[in-house]
Amino acid sequence: MNAERGMPKHGSDTMDAANPDSSPLYLRIRDTLAEAISTGRLPEGALLLEGHVAGIFASTRTPVRQAFMLLEETGLIKRFDGRGFLVGKGRAAPLKVALTPGMFGIGEEAQGLRKAAGWEAIYETLEREMVHLSAFGRHRVNEIELARVHGVGRQVARDALTRLESLGIVEKDERMRWTIVPLDEKRMRDLHDIRVALEPVALKQAFPFIPAGERLAMTARLERALAAYPDLSIEEMDGMETDLHITCLGHCPNPEILIALRRARFMLNVSKHIMGVSHTMPANEPFIAEHLVIFRALEAGDIDAASEALRHHIAISLSKVIGRVRDMRSSREPERPGYASEIGH
Repeated sequence: MNAERGMPKHGSDTMDAANPDSSPLYLRIRDTLAEAISTGRLPEGALLLEGHVAGIFASTRTPVRQAFMLLEETGLIKRFDGRGFLVGKGRAAPLKVALTPGMFGIGEEAQGLRKAAGWEAIYETLEREMVHLSAFGRHRVNEIELARVHGVGRQVARDALTRLESLGIVEKDERMRWTIVPLDEKRMRDLHDIRVALEPVALKQAFPFIPAGERLAMTARLERALAAYPDLSIEEMDGMETDLHITCLGHCPNPEILIALRRARFMLNVSKHIMGVSHTMPANEPFIAEHLVIFRALEAGDIDAASEALRHHIAISLSKVIGRVRDMRSSREPERPGYASEIGH
């Protein structure tokens, strides 16, 4: 069992429940890309970038990243030294070709794949805006205004807010109005305690179910990143966090642990979006070497050492996150979208 109760294994990366095909979005993107490659619509050497492909599928980057990882394992694509992936194995440099929806078979027969979950098109932006605001106290969210600002229907806005609620980023007050949950130091410590207690247990239980090829691909990504640091994108940093803390732990067969960890995952979003605001990498790489210790222990089959390394990695991360939030508060003014208003103390 790889799925959390009531939620897909990879959280927000599935199609809308109204769609008759309930398979995770990352698998459907993988299958669509694989078919486009096998038929030649995507030519060998075409450069695939997360953001561009996500735009074509009207999705967030996360399911695209997961689809790329699976395609890389099968050899249909290979990592390009600069950025992104190249189709096939033969070319050393990207083919200069503009990607179009037609290359992916996105026509009338595939409209459901693009449109079934409209909330995904705005989710990444909303998450970033609301995580940023959470560091500056409690805010009220106007659902109608949110839909207007982002040019979507009210149901799409509500669906996106529901996903954010499942991660503890927003909640409803006693009058059923949406509010952004404030991120103070106590909350960071409370969420951190959940991760320290449960992530090592989840890793031990997940280990037998993590495909060997998946682990090896993740280890290779970490090794390349450590050699390249700090010349990495925020997306690459987030991808490595996702590899360990979401994808690997998502193989845990205990749905109760995964449900508890889903809200604690907010701490990962804090780090991602604060680094995204600063546009600069920390002077010392923040976690890559620590992740490598964990993955190398997994490759050696020493699950006790891997789980202890994970516990240590999480334990020492709290002061880093608290420091980043404090620095952001002192150096930036909150950027409030039109749909958000501060609630007085």
